[in-house]
Amino acid sequence: MTVTFDRVPCTVVTGFLGAGKTTLIRNLIENLSGKRLAIIVNEFGDVGVDGEVLKGCGIESCPDDNIIELANGCICCTVADDFVPAIDQILTRVPRVDHILIETSGLALPKPLVQAFQWPAVKARVTVDAVVALVDGAALAEGRVANDHDALEAQRQADGSIDHDDPVEEVFEDQIACADLIVLTKTDLLDSDALALAKDRVAAHLPRAVKLIPAANGIVDPAVLIGLGLAVEDDIENRKTHHDDELDHDHDDFDSFVVSLPAVANAEELAKRIAATAESENVLRVKGFVDVANKPMRLQVQAVGSRVNQYFDRAWAPGEPRQTRLVVIGEKGIDRSAIEKMLAA
Repeated sequence: MTVTFDRVPCTVVTGFLGAGKTTLIRNLIENLSGKRLAIIVNEFGDVGVDGEVLKGCGIESCPDDNIIELANGCICCTVADDFVPAIDQILTRVPRVDHILIETSGLALPKPLVQAFQWPAVKARVTVDAVVALVDGAALAEGRVANDHDALEAQRQADGSIDHDDPVEEVFEDQIACADLIVLTKTDLLDSDALALAKDRVAAHLPRAVKLIPAANGIVDPAVLIGLGLAVEDDIENRKTHHDDELDHDHDDFDSFVVSLPAVANAEELAKRIAATAESENVLRVKGFVDVANKPMRLQVQAVGSRVNQYFDRAWAPGEPRQTRLVVIGEKGIDRSAIEKMLAA
């Protein structure tokens, strides 16, 4: 007699900083009709930007209580402390959850997370439906895995003693090495030649054949990404990464901190300051919410390198503190004081 477990499928959405993970998940929850969803969001920094973007959608199948934010560190490093309790919490929900979406931080290595699905306390209850990796098409078309990779690549090329890829490149390679599907984002910014270059760049890093899906604005048919039933945890040891021989790993190659600013008089001027700061101080990512003076709406800012997107996402709630807080992420050793001064100038 074969015993089967009615396990809840989980889709792991990974990808480098600013590749568009939150936008893709927002699109999924808006179009996955008939499934009751839960989401685990792993932030990098203590301002819950990605979780805020997903909450308040007004979608009955994914209420705010089913969105859990993990901000105590990278999910691949805090599996026992954060991820397993989050799964426990989700599985107590009534009515029962049909599918779980897991958004890793941009610096996460997916393999340790998927390996946790092999633990006896987890394996009987959940399974990895698929690992979906997002890659930044606009950056890849220019020969980089991140929008502001120029300075890192120049430093690597100038130092003849370096015979390995830099940490950013390794994170990128580890993410796509574990993927079942790769979504090439921001294709609306690419012409046919640039799109071909981006695809070739991904193919050069792929250790095995994986389908590549072009996407603009995070729009992908949910039928392509959800319900694959791959049980990835059973195959994860065959997906080789840079960190396979390490008992532990960390992310000491990166720094993250929060910059608090007073109300901003001009949103466009702030966007210019963010772009200039990223260019001169080697900032990988800026994200957060902004109080624009004399505006009833909250401004959301998402920046990848010097590419800045901003829009008013919702009105400030009655009694909600109006404040400007930006998460800054960059290579280890970035000059916090200089960054704070430039953003506040």
